[in-house]
Amino acid sequence: MKALMTVGLLVLSNTFMTFAWYGHLKFVELKWFNKMGLVSIVLISWGIALFEYFFQVPANRIGFKEHGGPFSLIELKVLQEVITLIVFSIFTLLLFRTESFRWNHLVGFVFLVLAVYFIFKK
Repeated sequence: MKALMTVGLLVLSNTFMTFAWYGHLKFVELKWFNKMGLVSIVLISWGIALFEYFFQVPANRIGFKEHGGPFSLIELKVLQEVITLIVFSIFTLLLFRTESFRWNHLVGFVFLVLAVYFIFKK
C-alpha cells in the first residue's frame, strides 16, 4: 500500500513540477500571460512548484525504508526520474503538438526502464 501511495504522490508531484518548469512555454499563447515579465513568470512557476513539494516530500517520507516504506533512497530517486519522464512525455504530447518523439527517444526511454529494472534487482 505504501508503494502505491508513494507512486501516486510522485505522479502528482511531477505533474505540478512539469507545469512549473514547462507550462509557461505554452501559456505564452494567452494574451494576459504574454504581457508578463520574466520575474512574474518565475514567481508564478515558483507558486506552482510549491504544490510539487506538498506531494514530493510526503512521497519520499512514506516510501523511504528508514521511515517504514518499501524503497531505498536510490530506488526512490530512480522511480522519481522515470515518473518524471512519463509525466513529461504525456505533457509534451498533449500540450505541445509540434514536438514529436523519434526512435532515439524511445531507445533512451528503454534504457531508463532498464535502469529501473537493474536498480530494483535484488
